[in-house]
Amino acid sequence: MDARIEQVVTPGKCVIDDEEYDVENNTWIVGDDEAVIVIDPAHDAEAILKVVDQREVMAVICTHGHDDHVSAALEVAEADEEEPAPIALHPRDRLLWRRYFRRLAEEGGEEAEFMRDLTPDIDIEDGGVFEIAGAQFDVLHTPGHTPGSICLYSEQLGVLFSGDTLHKGKPGEVGGIYPDLQTQLNSIGTLLGPLPPETRVLPGHGEETTVGEEYARWDSWHALDSESDD
Repeated sequence: MDARIEQVVTPGKCVIDDEEYDVENNTWIVGDDEAVIVIDPAHDAEAILKVVDQREVMAVICTHGHDDHVSAALEVAEADEEEPAPIALHPRDRLLWRRYFRRLAEEGGEEAEFMRDLTPDIDIEDGGVFEIAGAQFDVLHTPGHTPGSICLYSEQLGVLFSGDTLHKGKPGEVGGIYPDLQTQLNSIGTLLGPLPPETRVLPGHGEETTVGEEYARWDSWHALDSESDD
C-alpha cells in the first residue's frame, strides 16, 4: 500500500451566526504518486493544489459544512476542468453549505450567481466508504459540532480524520462555541471507544493527537456542558 498523508495549513476566516473568527485550518491530502483525495480544503486553493501537484483529485471530502471547511472545495475540485472531482458532504449539513455559497453569490455579483444553486455531488452517509491508494476510509457520522459532522477512519493507515468533532485536548469548537455539546460528546465517546488507542487523530484545526490520549480526557469534558448552561 502506497498511501501517504500530507498536511496543508492555511489561515482565514470562519463566520458562524454572523460572528467572524480568525482560524487556521488543516487540509489533509491522502494518496500516492498518481491520485489523491482532499479532506477539508480550506481558504487557499492555490496552496493546496501546489501540494497536490500533477496528481488527480479523485474526491473532495468535507467533514462538515462550516465555511472554513468548504471554502476552497470548488476550486480544488475543478482544478481539472475537463473532469472535476466530486465534492462530498453529509446531507444534514446542506443548509450550512447553501448559506455559505448563497452569501458568495450575493457578494460576487453576476459572475458568482451560479453558486446560488450549487450542491455537493455526493451525499456522505454513515457506513460509507472511500478508497485511495489501497487504503479504505470508513465514514462515521458524528453529529454535535454540526448536524452533519463526519469523521473518516482508516484501519490500514491507523488514522482518524476528525474534522471539528474532536481537536487535541477538547471537543472541536470555533470561538469557544459548542452548538450541541452533549450530542457531540456522545459522538466522541461512541467514536473513540472501539478504536485502538494508538490511532492517530488528525483534526481540522491544531495539532494531531491519539485516540488513547483523548479517550482518557472524555469524561472530564462533560463539565463543559454544565458550564455552557450557566
